[in-house]
Amino acid sequence: MLARVRAQAGRVATITGSAVLTGGLFTDSLTLPGALAAVATAGVGLATNAKILRAPESVKATAIAVYAAPHAGCGAVLVGERLAPAGVTSVLVQAGAVALWTGATWLLRPGLVARELVGEATVQEIAEVNGKGAETAEVAVPDQPEHASPAARWWAEEIATEDGIAPDTVLLEHQQVSERCVALIIGSSRHGMPVPEISTARLSAYLDMSEDLIEIGPVPGRGAGVRLLVIGPRPQPVEPEAKAAGTDEETWAEIAATAMPGVELIETNTYDLRKEPI
Repeated sequence: MLARVRAQAGRVATITGSAVLTGGLFTDSLTLPGALAAVATAGVGLATNAKILRAPESVKATAIAVYAAPHAGCGAVLVGERLAPAGVTSVLVQAGAVALWTGATWLLRPGLVARELVGEATVQEIAEVNGKGAETAEVAVPDQPEHASPAARWWAEEIATEDGIAPDTVLLEHQQVSERCVALIIGSSRHGMPVPEISTARLSAYLDMSEDLIEIGPVPGRGAGVRLLVIGPRPQPVEPEAKAAGTDEETWAEIAATAMPGVELIETNTYDLRKEPI
């Protein structure tokens, strides 16, 4: 809320300053009041801005200078309008200065920039006091948990928590076997340690699924540090089609075994039999 009030006050001050500078193009009576108003506005703004006043010494002077820059610029333009010679060219130059001041103050927002400078310096100072410089912070970044996939993140946040169903585990791989069946490769988060026991009853309650549809077993060719978790009904293997009728050689072998033993089938031919008229 306070930040919004400061932002609105800064916008109003910018519009007011632009109006005073524009009036200064046509009359010198605004020079002294306008300059005094700029100085007073800067003083009141700094006096009520505790963040800048309590800034670290390394950045305090810079923050004050940035905050007061538009006020000083406004006063300088007013004085320049007072001292500038008469003439169309001079007025155009002064108008350009007014437009430049207005645009720069409106877009750059020096007050906000000053507070951000103070905030960054304060964070850096706290880190130095705690013995955590920039290099330490950069080294600590990789230690933060990273998940290879949304499924691995879900497992870590929902299942592998300290008091969860499968603590000290990570999801290594997962495969959608069928529409209702998924296979997961679970590994131990501690190197050289087996995967802890995973309660199928708790997992069944969490997934609202029959316990009979949850299987946990070893991964073929791997040690106890990984486990295969199958959730859902496994797809039934497709039954092989009925064996087709035997080939000609197989048929002849059956016939020859009893009717003509020792005779081997060399070649077969197929003919279309047509009924001849008698």
